[in-house]
Amino acid sequence: MQLSTLKRVTAIGGGHGLGRVLSSLRFLKHRLVGVVTTTDNGGATGLLRQSHDCIAWGDIRNCLSQLVEQPLAAQVLNYRFTGEDPLAGHNFGNLLLHTLDQVSARPSDGIRLLSRLLNVDTRLLPMSECPTDLMALTHDNMECHGEILIDSLPQLPRSLKLTNNAVATPEVVRHISKSELVILGPGSFLTSVLPPLLVPQIAHALANTQAYVVFIDNLAHEKGPAGSLCVSEKLRFLEHHVGAPVVDAVLTNFHDASLTIPQLGELTSDKDVYYRHDTGVLLAQLEQLLGHLRTAA
Repeated sequence: MQLSTLKRVTAIGGGHGLGRVLSSLRFLKHRLVGVVTTTDNGGATGLLRQSHDCIAWGDIRNCLSQLVEQPLAAQVLNYRFTGEDPLAGHNFGNLLLHTLDQVSARPSDGIRLLSRLLNVDTRLLPMSECPTDLMALTHDNMECHGEILIDSLPQLPRSLKLTNNAVATPEVVRHISKSELVILGPGSFLTSVLPPLLVPQIAHALANTQAYVVFIDNLAHEKGPAGSLCVSEKLRFLEHHVGAPVVDAVLTNFHDASLTIPQLGELTSDKDVYYRHDTGVLLAQLEQLLGHLRTAA
């Protein structure tokens, strides 16, 4: 099995991590689908959500900026207004996505329109088209609301959930069920990787898919409550929320002897940003891991 022969691949996550994976696999074009976390409540995204009660656009914009071929287009998407401007703190790409949503039937239509304008073949889908926030239940039975506070918790929460009974974007469920490969991560474990898996329909689709499911670990231990977890602990926490063991193999530089599934390391960082994967190496190791899975099958 080679990546280039796969008919459908789904990558799930948020922010920089998902964008890096999608950028590595962009040669798959329309066969590649990115399912993007929409629970961010900080920064420019948080400002827009506070005033307009919308989904979080920041991670979607981030993915688009890593998929466009023109550097200027990426700069425009990521432009942030500053100074005394009434728009100070807002991000142009977020505002553009929100505007397209207002003139479209649904958020996914606006995202698809912008993707076409930018000549991005990879399809990006929000995990849910309904505004929702991430909540954590601590071991003291306290509820912690929002990604910003959850990332600052002193220890791993007991569990996570979404507000508003979030419903999956219908196309997401169909793509997962038809995929040959599903990729989870990398990225902030609690606030980028986990939120889509808390949507019941997505969790059910992931638990029942015939696809190989690969978890990509971070290159460096993240700050926050998930930073101290080994890979097997992350998978147990993930699978507790999904309700079933779903991960078939792991890409990680932190070998975990307690894992019984294939794991492969030797991942390297981008020459400019130490915590971002080198796309060429990531692609090669993912290809090798798929070979291990095929042999084992």
